[in-house]
Amino acid sequence: MSTKKGSDVRTIETLSSREVYRNRWMTVREDAIRRQDGSEGIYGVVSKLDFSLIIPFEAGAFHLVEQYRYPVRGRYLEFPQGSWEAQADAPPEVVAAGELREETGLTAGRMSYLGHVLTSPGYSNQGMHVFLAEALTAGAPQLSPEESDLVCTRVTVEQFETLVREGRIKDAGTLSAYALFRMHKRLPE
Repeated sequence: MSTKKGSDVRTIETLSSREVYRNRWMTVREDAIRRQDGSEGIYGVVSKLDFSLIIPFEAGAFHLVEQYRYPVRGRYLEFPQGSWEAQADAPPEVVAAGELREETGLTAGRMSYLGHVLTSPGYSNQGMHVFLAEALTAGAPQLSPEESDLVCTRVTVEQFETLVREGRIKDAGTLSAYALFRMHKRLPE
């Protein structure tokens, strides 16, 4: 098994690139490309900052957040997560501590880095840094206007898995972070 972050072998050549949309959260570009077989085409790429996802865990339970997610028209539970567009160069661990405090009011006495995951490499360059937050201290959340409907809830590991089976947890970041958590904690099946 290779431990490389990714291969530098390029099988698709970029012929040209143009920005088609931009806002404070993302840029969308369209690239004219040439594949390894010589055929040409286009590729749409969504560029977004990496974000930090935090797994707040204590006494066998997680702290989850629930909010309305406009693109999928539903409320779902997930681990706290976010990025700081206004401070794009902020270290992931600083963003993680800030997002945890903002969304849940919790402060971690101990943060462990669990890894980096690509969220949707078929169309986006965005990834997420996953942190385990333990030795938690409660405080008041500091929600932004976009998070005004956010609700925090505490669930056990068993309840978490039931919520996944019931379709209440569908966030790919949360599910992949849970896999990293299980490997870190070596939880029994």
